[in-house]
Amino acid sequence: MQRFGEYDRNLQQSLTNRHVIWIHAVSVGEMNVCVAFVNALQARFPNAKLLVSTTTTTGMAELQKRLPVHVGKIYYPIDRHKFVSFAFGALHPTAIVLVEGEIWPNFIWRAQAGHLPLFLINGRLSDRSYSRYKRAGFLFRGLFRAFTGIGVQTEEFAAKFVAVGCRPEAVRVLGNLKFDTADLSTRPELDVPALLAQLGVPADALVLLGGSTHPGEEEILADQFLRLRRRVPKLFLVLVPRHFERAGAVAGLLAKKGLAFVCRTDLGDTRREPGSVDCLLVNTTGELMNFYQCATVAFVGKSLTAEGGQNPIEPAALGKATVFGPNMGNFRDVVRIFLARQAAVQVRDAAELERTFEALLADPARRERLGAAAQQIVRENQGAVARTVEMMVEPLAARGLYVAPPAPGARISRGNP
Repeated sequence: MQRFGEYDRNLQQSLTNRHVIWIHAVSVGEMNVCVAFVNALQARFPNAKLLVSTTTTTGMAELQKRLPVHVGKIYYPIDRHKFVSFAFGALHPTAIVLVEGEIWPNFIWRAQAGHLPLFLINGRLSDRSYSRYKRAGFLFRGLFRAFTGIGVQTEEFAAKFVAVGCRPEAVRVLGNLKFDTADLSTRPELDVPALLAQLGVPADALVLLGGSTHPGEEEILADQFLRLRRRVPKLFLVLVPRHFERAGAVAGLLAKKGLAFVCRTDLGDTRREPGSVDCLLVNTTGELMNFYQCATVAFVGKSLTAEGGQNPIEPAALGKATVFGPNMGNFRDVVRIFLARQAAVQVRDAAELERTFEALLADPARRERLGAAAQQIVRENQGAVARTVEMMVEPLAARGLYVAPPAPGARISRGNP
């Protein structure tokens, strides 16, 4: 019912006489950004009540798992005037924060009518979205002018946001918040080496990992694994599909290929004989970073058979030798930095991918150099979260919110994104 703007009385009472900052994120990737941002925002505005919304049950499960109890978790209303009005009437937000690129006209018009501070953080525009907003400028220019502040990842995105109607003074280049989601000091939540040992995988095995894979990529990786294992006997395959709902289809594919596999949810307590399992199929959500920890070579999905690419910062932050295909448009600037510093490998097609896998599996020194360079880039580019929160300080202070001083050592300067 929350999708129709109906929120329970207990939630509404918890918001009474509070400054409510409403943050909206959609995908699991945006959830990672959202968690880091929420923690930093709460530190600077300790008296504010934070609400985080999502549109899917998967997103809500991640919110419940990863955000503190005192942070409200709600479903985002359907973007119809009536439902949006109901939601605003129930929640009485003081400010709105949209993560990355959620442009919903009725929602923004309602915030604009209420003269609410409206922010877009970690902003980016794909070529497709940019063209669409330009073509429908009669509708979107007014929406983009409504933003109080827009924190974007690169100068290229800044120019695009201004071109679609944003006020130039509202647009700031703050860097990519996804670098900040890679906490290099955090211990993994899951003991993946123990899971692999349970599957009979030897401690000195070489692990080929496909992360956030899309249709077609699992078949390519499975075929390449079978060929590579003839030359690398201790090779083990881990597949983590981007959408865990596809696990059944991927399992059928692996069975047809003759691979002995186990699904993550079927591990139980049974220990397998050494060499009896070829592949672990991770049919859960939110665990990819844990499995990247065990990778010898990591392939970033949605880059070979689909377009856009998934997040290469995650394996890079862990110092893994990272490979991706040609279609990384959603991370164009990040890829440019990695390639310029020889911190990752981009391949043109499946044939080159297999040759790259074979070369990296045979060359531990090169894997080490790639991983070390990637980790260094992640360290250099962190700090965007603090800069993003700082963008919001003056407008929210003008609304009466108490602003705590920044934490000692907070990286608020521009840095080097």
